[in-house]
Parts: sequence; structure tokens; C-alpha cells
Amino acid sequence: MSKSYYVYIMTNYSGTLYIGVTNNLARRVLEHQEGLLDGFTKKYKCNQLVYYEFYQDIKQAIYREKEIKKWRREKKINLILSFNPEFEDLVNTIV
Repeated sequence: MSKSYYVYIMTNYSGTLYIGVTNNLARRVLEHQEGLLDGFTKKYKCNQLVYYEFYQDIKQAIYREKEIKKWRREKKINLILSFNPEFEDLVNTIV
């Protein structure tokens, strides 16, 4: 059985972006929405899923997460728009 990993981007009402990696996207998004994770996403209420990528190798997922985190904001926004042109909350696409 293969494992699944996700690189994902969350945002909030003011457009703050958070990039993360997880092995259970639905659970992690729920944790963000419920404010269960202390730190950046809880402080800035990043509770809308706007982007995600699927990987079967955790090393690839972590590499990609770090790569995206280094990008300028404009490049991150363009990545999101290429996947999600309406910048909608994608939570219903993963449950």
C-alpha cells in the first residue's frame, strides 16, 4: 500500500499564505479550521485551503514544500491561480 503526502497552501481573509506538508490533508485542513494547531496558522486564522499537490514520497513532498516557501509571494499566487483560478476554498474537493 502506498502512502500519500500533500503539500498545501492555506490562506485567510486578508490573503496571508501558509505552506505546509501532511500525510492526511482532510484532517490537517480541519485542524487549521478549528484552530487546533498553535503557531502561525492559529495566529493568522489561515483556514481556507487554496492549493495542494499529491506525492507518494515524503522526501519529495518536503523538498517541494521548502521550494515553494522560498518563492516570492507573486510566484506563490501564480501557482495557486494556475490550480485554482477563482481562489476558492477547496475544502469540499478533498472530503
